[in-house]
Amino acid sequence: MKKLTCALFILATPAAAWEFSPAPICTLTDADGLITVTYDAALPEYSVTLTLPDGTWPDDPTFAMNFAGERPIFIQTDRHRVSPDRRSLTVTDSGFGNVLDGLQFNLRAYATSGDSTLGLSLDGIGPAMAAFRACPAVNLA
Repeated sequence: MKKLTCALFILATPAAAWEFSPAPICTLTDADGLITVTYDAALPEYSVTLTLPDGTWPDDPTFAMNFAGERPIFIQTDRHRVSPDRRSLTVTDSGFGNVLDGLQFNLRAYATSGDSTLGLSLDGIGPAMAAFRACPAVNLA
C-alpha cells in the first residue's frame, strides 16, 4: 500500500514548469519553450522572447502583455521585433520590473500583437523567478 501511495503522490506532483540558469546570462524559461526572459549585466539589458507554437506574429506596431491574477498588470510597447521566421517576438529594455512582477505575482500571462495571442500559465514560476531575481548579475529588478 505504501508503494501505491508513493507512486500516486509522484504522479500527482506537477513537473517543474520553469527553469533558471545563471550562465552565460541570467535566463528564465518555461518548459514548453514559449517564453524566455534574460538579463545580461554586461549590456545591462533585459529581454523577453515569446514563441508561438503554431502560426506567426503579425507585423503590427504594438505588442502588449496582460497579466491576470492577484496583481494584474497591463503593459504595451512599440519597441519589439519579430524574428525572420515570424514565430518569435522579442522586447528588450533596461528595466523590466513590471514584466517580472507580472510573471511572479499572477496566474496567467497573455502576449498579444495584432490578431495573435499567446496565453501562458504562470503556475510554479516562484522558485525559478526567485533564482532569476537573485542572479549574481547586478541591478536585477
